[in-house]
Amino acid sequence: MPSSDTVYRLAPYTYIHVLDVTTNITRVETGPLTYIRQDNEKVVLGPEPMITVPSRHYVIIRNPALRDDAGEIVYDAGEGPFRQVKLRHAENQVRLAQDPFPLYPGEQLEKGVTPLTIVPADSAIRLKAILDHTGEDGTARVAGDEYLFEGPGTYTPRVEESVVETIRATIILPNQALKVRARKETKSRDGVMRVTGAEWLVRKVGAYLPGAYEEVTQLVEAFVLTDKKALHVRAMKNFEDEYGNKRRNGDEWLITLEDTDAHIPAVEEEVVSEVSITVLTNREYTVIQDPCDDRGRPQLGCRKLVQGPAKFFLKPGESLEAGIRPVYVLGENEALILSAREAFVDNVDGKEINRKPGDKWMIRGPTEYVPNIQSEVLDTHRAIPLDDNEGIYVRDTQTGQVKMERGKTYMLTENEELWSKDLPPGVEELLANPRDALADRSNRDSGNRRSNMKRDKSRVVSLRVPHNAAVQIYDYKLKKARVVFGPELVMLGPEEQFTQLSLSGGKPKRPNEISSLCLLLGPDFCTDIITIETADHARLQIQLSYNWHFEVDKSDVKAAAKLFSVPDFIGDMCKAVASRVRGAVAGVQFDDFHKNSAKIIRSSVFGLYSQAEADKGVGELGKVRGFYRFEQNNLYITSIDIQSAEPVDQRTRDALQKSVQLAIEITTNSQEAAARHEAQRLEQEAKGRLERQKIQDEADAEEARQKLLELQAQSAAVESSGQAKAEAQSRAEAQKIEGEAAVEQARLRAEAVKIEAESEIERLEAARNAEINFIREQDQLEIQKNEALVKIEQEKFKSMVEAIGKDTLKAMAQAGPEMQVKLLQGLGLQSTLITDGKSPINLFQTAKGLIGGGLDTTTSSTDA
Repeated sequence: MPSSDTVYRLAPYTYIHVLDVTTNITRVETGPLTYIRQDNEKVVLGPEPMITVPSRHYVIIRNPALRDDAGEIVYDAGEGPFRQVKLRHAENQVRLAQDPFPLYPGEQLEKGVTPLTIVPADSAIRLKAILDHTGEDGTARVAGDEYLFEGPGTYTPRVEESVVETIRATIILPNQALKVRARKETKSRDGVMRVTGAEWLVRKVGAYLPGAYEEVTQLVEAFVLTDKKALHVRAMKNFEDEYGNKRRNGDEWLITLEDTDAHIPAVEEEVVSEVSITVLTNREYTVIQDPCDDRGRPQLGCRKLVQGPAKFFLKPGESLEAGIRPVYVLGENEALILSAREAFVDNVDGKEINRKPGDKWMIRGPTEYVPNIQSEVLDTHRAIPLDDNEGIYVRDTQTGQVKMERGKTYMLTENEELWSKDLPPGVEELLANPRDALADRSNRDSGNRRSNMKRDKSRVVSLRVPHNAAVQIYDYKLKKARVVFGPELVMLGPEEQFTQLSLSGGKPKRPNEISSLCLLLGPDFCTDIITIETADHARLQIQLSYNWHFEVDKSDVKAAAKLFSVPDFIGDMCKAVASRVRGAVAGVQFDDFHKNSAKIIRSSVFGLYSQAEADKGVGELGKVRGFYRFEQNNLYITSIDIQSAEPVDQRTRDALQKSVQLAIEITTNSQEAAARHEAQRLEQEAKGRLERQKIQDEADAEEARQKLLELQAQSAAVESSGQAKAEAQSRAEAQKIEGEAAVEQARLRAEAVKIEAESEIERLEAARNAEINFIREQDQLEIQKNEALVKIEQEKFKSMVEAIGKDTLKAMAQAGPEMQVKLLQGLGLQSTLITDGKSPINLFQTAKGLIGGGLDTTTSSTDA
């Protein structure tokens, strides 16, 4: 029910706070009650429900009201019916299950209704005293003390203490222990006083609940020991272990299965590592460094040989020298190189040999050998089988001399070692390059490939010299050079090196482009591009190709050495030829050089035969020689080919191009003039034949006329014999002659007309054929165009149909009729007829049907 501002209807278990503004005292009014507020009163809180604390719950009240021994509220001293309630300021009060109660003015709900904490078994709550008080068991507590509330039980909170944490017992299983540390001086559960920071182990199996000043640091697992595993332990301080042995700080010892089957390290112990057993078979041995004596102390600097079969644990401080090693089993082609560490007496085949420190000796197979602790194995030598084309470099370690061994199986002695022969980096690259010097001489890309196999430097360096090639080898010890001609296999001695060739390459020639060890003797060719300048300062760039070869007597050592006298014979040859060509072209005009370039260049390089050479019969005077020879290395140039010539200057290039175009135009015009002249000649010939035919016809006519006159004379002569007969005969003959002449003339005229007609027909036929071909191609193009358009329209329609979809087209086709049907159904019409009003419609039968149907319906309804 709604209430006014001055009337408050309080339900049961509700309350309000009313402030008397006259006395400034706030009081509590509880329900059920209808409260009428006075003018000097003000409701400052409520209506609010009372606080209900159910069973096994509690609340905490801040600034609780003061109560006397009887539990009644204590008020301030004063007069009047209403007085102010006294409060315990800055204090808290725990209230348990009770009847609902209101909060008096000034009281605050610090913590709402909360269930009491249930502490199960093997658990506890660590409490800390906030105020000095006496516990329920009569123990005096000082602020700051910590203690436990152990379960099972229900913990009722008090304002004098606070809950720090909940502790659960740790379960200790067999082969486990609990490491506990004292946070403060306390007495442990075993009754021993522990100082702050002390640690100890709890080994008793079961649940362990640490005390108030104890903390669990670690659950220690036991190390299970077997016959193949032991434990390496170090003492952290002086103590007596669980086996009754006194240990000092830093001592290390080994715990094996003979001591115990499971070991839990004490707090004074540190586990260094787990040690596995070392097992040696009858084919193995090892050397122990710093072996321990009977008291377990390592003998520093000592060594001990252990030969299998054996098994043992390495004690602290001991280590294996180079691990477990197999017994040396030497074959027939194997040997061991040994060195003495210290002086000792060696027994070899029953003979005693005194070995001094540093002595070396070799043991050959077949045999088995285990080195003693006074000696060491330096190396294992195996016999090296060598073919006739294989070899190795061997160095004597005592004298330092290096020799080459080849073509036999060789075993290094104790004073010999394989010697590595170093080559210049360029030679190494050329030897590692799989490119063939002769077959791949024109393929420069193959020079970038490198073999993945590294050269064994102790093996003799060999090189296969191809046919018609030469290699120079220099011996730095003898200071002599030798030239080897191919095909041949070259093997370098210890002091020999290849002579590396660095030749020019590219177009134009650039130095150091080609590196090779083999000098090809030719015949071969090279191409170069040079720039020349004519007498009229026309700069040209020409590309020349030279054929060259070396002529050498292979049996002549000096002649063979001349081959390598010029390091870069390609560059030297190209420079010499270019110099001669430039000098010769410098005195020639551009037009002359353009016409006679081959002759000028060949004569400038090869030269002309002199009078002395002509007298000797070497060549014809003034003719170009057939070769050019370089005296330094017997290099011959036999021919020069001009592959291209292009002007360097742009203006010269444009002028040359213009002249070429002009020459082409002149040639075209001359061809057109020749064709025109030929057509005119043919026309004149035709006209001449026609005129000649006309003259021939006139001559024939004159001849016929002459015959006519002769006949007339004959007719006049015989006129006396019979004028009528003569006249008739003469007329007949004349008519005959005239007819024959007319026939011949008509024939000739027909031939002339035929010739003209055939010419016209050929011309018209050619024109018609050209027109037909044009129309045919045009029609073909039109057909292709229409086919393309039809194909495009088909693709377009197909794409539209696919884009719209069959269902959409069906819906579009049915939309009109379906809409009409739905419209008629909406109007309630079962059928309709639509006409334009001009065409007559016969409705007699229709009406009859409608009337008949109506009558039938009426009759049926009446009968019903």
